[in-house]
Amino acid sequence: MADDLMPTPARPRARRGYALAVAAAGALLAVCAVLPWAGLQATSSLIGGGVASDVRGVDDVFGVYALVAGLAALGCGLAGAMSRPRLAALAVVPGGAALAVLLMFVTESGGMRDRISVDLGDLLSIEPVIRAGWFAALACATAIVLLSLLALFRRS
Repeated sequence: MADDLMPTPARPRARRGYALAVAAAGALLAVCAVLPWAGLQATSSLIGGGVASDVRGVDDVFGVYALVAGLAALGCGLAGAMSRPRLAALAVVPGGAALAVLLMFVTESGGMRDRISVDLGDLLSIEPVIRAGWFAALACATAIVLLSLLALFRRS
């Protein structure tokens, strides 16, 4: 009779922290695709100023690919959070693709507009620059890969 009154131990809940972190990193990657990634900056010491022209991530095809990869990682993370946390490990595929796309944006970005670099001393300096949005997207893609691997190899 005493055994019937004892409560049964509750089953441990599956940890969904890594899956939620993958979803958050995927959402941040999607947001970073809208931020400025690169630009062309012209400065002059004679007039004490300069002008800049920025290119957002989604203005280039590689930025659109990064946006899609971020949304796919968000979906994998949410699927892992709702059902089995190891489903979040599938986000390693869009995360790795986003890393490759981000590197291709820097190395193969189109046109002479991105490659122009002119330095005329104090008179005029024109150069391409990488903006903070690209670095944030790179950090998010790296976080997606690492967190999805942690979701796969976590201790039960």
